[in-house]
Amino acid sequence: MGVSVLERTPSTLRSMLAGLSPGWTNANEGPDTWSPYVIVGHLIHGERADWIPRATIILAQGPQRRFTPFDREAQFRESEGKSLAELLDEFEALRADSLRTLADWKLTEKHLSLEAEHPAFGLVTLQQLLSTWVVHDLGHIAQIARVMAKQYRSAIGPWRAYLPVVDR
Repeated sequence: MGVSVLERTPSTLRSMLAGLSPGWTNANEGPDTWSPYVIVGHLIHGERADWIPRATIILAQGPQRRFTPFDREAQFRESEGKSLAELLDEFEALRADSLRTLADWKLTEKHLSLEAEHPAFGLVTLQQLLSTWVVHDLGHIAQIARVMAKQYRSAIGPWRAYLPVVDR
């Protein structure tokens, strides 16, 4: 189920970001884009409001199986005043709690095929939700690397032709 990837995300982010200057962690790709700092806040919000809470709705199979829309801007409010070190610690603790919950469920194939209603996609299965969690982590790790690489776009000179990450 990709748990081994989910387990590694906090340490991967810590390795990539801890101790870096704000020039690295607050940089973004332009208007309406996210910095590594904002992305970590977004991942924290997901731990609180998305993956395990939505999986709980699916597993309960109660009368209300429609997810509430996910607030993609919550991290701006929730991270306010916190250092990146605090966010990394918070994410690590929340992720550990999420993975303990996931392990405690002892999911079977029957569980993974259970459904709930996503506000944009309609019916989705628990398997799809959990798979998306893994890809979501990987996507944001790639996004952080891309944002950081773009800080050197002009500094790499002609090698830019061989490093498409700076132009994506």
